[in-house]
Amino acid sequence: QRMACGDVYSQRDPMLKKRDDFEDVLEERRNSSDLRYALRCYTPVLYKGVPPCKSSMLKSMVLQSDQLHYVISQVSKETGRKTDEVQEEASAILDEMAHCQQLSTVRFFAFTLSKVFKSLFRSICVNEEGIQRLQQAIQEHPVVLLPSHRSYMDFLLMSYLLYTYDLTLPVIAAGMDFMGMKFVGEMLRMSGAFFIRRSFGGDKLYWAVFSEYVKTMLKNGFAPVEFFLEGTRSRTSKSLTPKLGLLNIAMDPFLKGEVFDVSVVPVSISYERILEETLYARELLGIPKPKESTSGLFKARKVLSEDYGSIHVYFGQPVSVRSLAEGRVNRRQFNLVPRHIPGKPGEDIHSFVNDSAYKLVRAQEENMVLKPWVLLASLLLQNQAAGPKEGLPLDELTAQAVWLRDLSRQYGAFLHWPDQMTPSEVVSSSLSLHRGLVRICEGKVQLAVEQGLAATPEEKLLNQAVIVLSCASYRNQALHVFLRPALLASAIHTASSTQKRKTHTHTHTHTHTHRFFHTLLCAPQDFEEASYLLVKTGAVQVSQQEVVVTEGGHRTLAFLIAMLDPFLQGYQVRVGCVTRVVYRRVVVCTLIS
Repeated sequence: QRMACGDVYSQRDPMLKKRDDFEDVLEERRNSSDLRYALRCYTPVLYKGVPPCKSSMLKSMVLQSDQLHYVISQVSKETGRKTDEVQEEASAILDEMAHCQQLSTVRFFAFTLSKVFKSLFRSICVNEEGIQRLQQAIQEHPVVLLPSHRSYMDFLLMSYLLYTYDLTLPVIAAGMDFMGMKFVGEMLRMSGAFFIRRSFGGDKLYWAVFSEYVKTMLKNGFAPVEFFLEGTRSRTSKSLTPKLGLLNIAMDPFLKGEVFDVSVVPVSISYERILEETLYARELLGIPKPKESTSGLFKARKVLSEDYGSIHVYFGQPVSVRSLAEGRVNRRQFNLVPRHIPGKPGEDIHSFVNDSAYKLVRAQEENMVLKPWVLLASLLLQNQAAGPKEGLPLDELTAQAVWLRDLSRQYGAFLHWPDQMTPSEVVSSSLSLHRGLVRICEGKVQLAVEQGLAATPEEKLLNQAVIVLSCASYRNQALHVFLRPALLASAIHTASSTQKRKTHTHTHTHTHTHRFFHTLLCAPQDFEEASYLLVKTGAVQVSQQEVVVTEGGHRTLAFLIAMLDPFLQGYQVRVGCVTRVVYRRVVVCTLIS
């Protein structure tokens, strides 16, 4: 049964953040010709009306840049090689790296992806107000697109949507792994991908070519630059620690006064069912990741017969780098050195970029759309952890899901719960979609850890672990919603006193050792926010001196504490004799890393 895009968090608390409505882009595709869609007139509006830049022209601009000439000269002196020889190496690096966008290839992907997406997904829902904001931003400033990264599908989906809405196609940073795929690698290059090494080491020349290539595209506004701030796909659905290299490069033209501003657009991509869910779980268990290959891609075509539910793509508010830097960065320091001379960013710049990266990751999290299965997985895992049971009765699971739905809405979750369906229909639809992870026996629902035949006890244990880890990855999608109140709930549970001051001290202790969470959770306003959320849901009563759990609040606190328990247990296994307080200090690192 299909779930309409417009039902995302339709019953909003008026005090909570207002978010845009969604439209299903596949609805039109199901009712019209894919060939006509792919061959339609494509006339995107560019930055300040600049004409499209050919690949050969872009390469020429990069190779003739003052910064690259300076680095070539430095490398020549350091290595004793001729300048022409180093210049040729730079040109070869650029040839290997550069994209070569061709509209014919883009149209081929548009046609093919329409067929694939209609087969895989019930709907692809997009906030069209966000698309309008992006269109305006592209015309005014150079744009950097920062999608969340949970699947290989992300970058294909982004280009597909921008083509659908007649926006300038992005130039996408891709790993060298993809370049090695026969035919597919070159097709990706011709649709806008540029290929970079996973690490550069101390290769000055490679870094110079790479940074100048990205900055040339940004400074001239030839196309939005797209990359994944986390660097790689998250196998656990938790946000990864941001990688700062590309963000440093993207901000550099503004910091050096080469452009007035740069607009950074966080994009949140939420999957109801992730294509790689089993693959991720097996990787987490130590099974090597299959190498990207064209043959592997064709072997994976069997997924086309599966149902992967819906996707929600939320284009966030464009973030001005100029606004982020105001009061944080003194740009006059860049006037002391010629722009073409590369230098290591100072501590203030590093701190600014680092803080900006975490804010952007947070923006991605806030606009992630949670599906009913996220709530169901959380409840089923907690039931599983409570001890060997026969499972939850379906009607009891439905009642718990409705309770958790209301709680998460009160906490500001961006929840996709179709209100035109009864709760039992919503739960049944979600369980059916994820039937590989759960089973229903005699009216009771439990994780499918006993399902299937295993040749050995080791295989049986592996299969059980895959199921649990797959479900945990869906539960983790809700961590950012419950984290603050969960930490306070844990502190209340641990503290021997109800005094507000001591409870705040415990909360501070739990978050003390990780810089990101120290920034977000240790400030008094964050303690107050967590207190407000627990008071709002009737879980605690807070006076000037005390934090007291209400009679009806034990259920809420028990759920919140259980959300953190897997991380506490993981560290308990790892460090053995370390005290529980230390576990609680270090657990916060896991929640973002």
